[in-house]
Amino acid sequence: MKQYKITAQDIFDTSTVNIPDAVLDHDDLRGLQQLAGIDTVKQPLPENITNISHTAMEKVNIMKQHDIKPGTTEWFKLWFSRPYWFKEP
Repeated sequence: MKQYKITAQDIFDTSTVNIPDAVLDHDDLRGLQQLAGIDTVKQPLPENITNISHTAMEKVNIMKQHDIKPGTTEWFKLWFSRPYWFKEP
């Protein structure tokens, strides 16, 4: 990972303005990395999270089995249902 060091001198004319450099704590940096999705320590997914590629392939197979065309009412029901929210089949 490429790292950049940006100081107040890079942004302001430090001969006229006295602004100290900002310092980021390592815990804050780790939190920002997690939010950005570039966490260096890979955490396992929680049990209730499913892999969306597996879910999408299941839906594609259902589309093929039942000859469901994109844009039809059945297609919208298949792809935009909320089975975990409303217990829809």
